[in-house]
Amino acid sequence: MLSRMRPDDYTHEELRDMGVASVGTHVRIHRSVQLFNCSHIHFGDNTRVDCFSVISAGEAGVHIGNCVHLAAGVYLFGSGGGITLEDFVGLSSRVSVYTASDDYVDGFMTNPTIPDEFRRVTRGDVLLKKHVIVGAGSVILPDVQLGVGAAIGALTCIRQNIADFEIWVGGGMAAKWAGVRDRSLLEREPACRHQLRRAGRLSV
Repeated sequence: MLSRMRPDDYTHEELRDMGVASVGTHVRIHRSVQLFNCSHIHFGDNTRVDCFSVISAGEAGVHIGNCVHLAAGVYLFGSGGGITLEDFVGLSSRVSVYTASDDYVDGFMTNPTIPDEFRRVTRGDVLLKKHVIVGAGSVILPDVQLGVGAAIGALTCIRQNIADFEIWVGGGMAAKWAGVRDRSLLEREPACRHQLRRAGRLSV
């Protein structure tokens, strides 16, 4: 059964009044969610963002597709580049996505209170292609692309591109390759889209 708007979610009109760039149909965003630089944030249809999440967009924007779920306490930081979550992406609780990261090794100072000439910051876009799933507590670092259907286990730090349908796990250690995900979910996608359109939850 498809979930409905919760009473503690922002209404479509409230999101528009906040200046959110675009809001699809059946978007459910909990009122505890913090949105920064709203004019660069885009939400697709049938998207849900749970409590205590933070979405902070930079000039390149945060683009969230259709049927995307951000669980409680997800953080999207777009100060250093664009963040794109394509359709059917799921981020579990406490997943963090960064588009900027300080140098931890070569003697540079760190944190945004320090003038730029004393810092070395890596910046880059982050792209999560459709059907990506990321487990709880994982961290996605700048200039990373996760391919279609890629699966990331809980507590995994991702610093490199991940190919389509690969499964990577870290368990608090450096990520390592763990297998290949079943591609049959792509065969289910058209029927799912059809059902959601019939229910009025997708406009395209």
